[in-house]
Amino acid sequence: MEHSFHYLLLANQATVHRQLLAKLKDTGLTLGQPKVLDYLQDHDGANQAEIARACHIEPASLTSVLNRMEEKALVERRTQKGDRRSFAVYLTGQGHSMALRVRQAFEELEEQAFAGVSEAEREQFLAVFRRVYGNLKEGKR
Repeated sequence: MEHSFHYLLLANQATVHRQLLAKLKDTGLTLGQPKVLDYLQDHDGANQAEIARACHIEPASLTSVLNRMEEKALVERRTQKGDRRSFAVYLTGQGHSMALRVRQAFEELEEQAFAGVSEAEREQFLAVFRRVYGNLKEGKR
C-alpha cells in the first residue's frame, strides 16, 4: 500500500499542507486560505463560484473561508453590476502582501519536492500528472 498511487498522492498532499502551514505559521492562515490567496493573485475580482471551482472547495466551505479572510482584512467582497446576490472578491493591500508570501512558500516547497530531479524528469512527471488529473476529472476509464 505504501507505494500505491492513492497512498503516495494522499501522503504528498498531507505533507505539502503540513509544511505549507508550518512555513506560514506566523500568518494565522488556515487550511484553504493559502490556495485562495494564490488564486486571487492572478484572478483578482473573481466571483465566488470561479474561486470555488478553481480551488476545489465546496461553495459553502468557501463562504466560511472568505468570511475569515475578510475578518483578517485580506479580501473584500464587492457586489457585481448592482446585483446584491453576486459578489466579486478582491485582495486588499494586506491580502496582496500575504499572497506574495504564500506564492513564495509554494515555490520553496516545489523546489524542495523536485530536489535532485532533472528538468526533463520534472517536465515528464508534470505532463503525466496533468494527464492523470484530466483522466480523473473527466471520469475516464
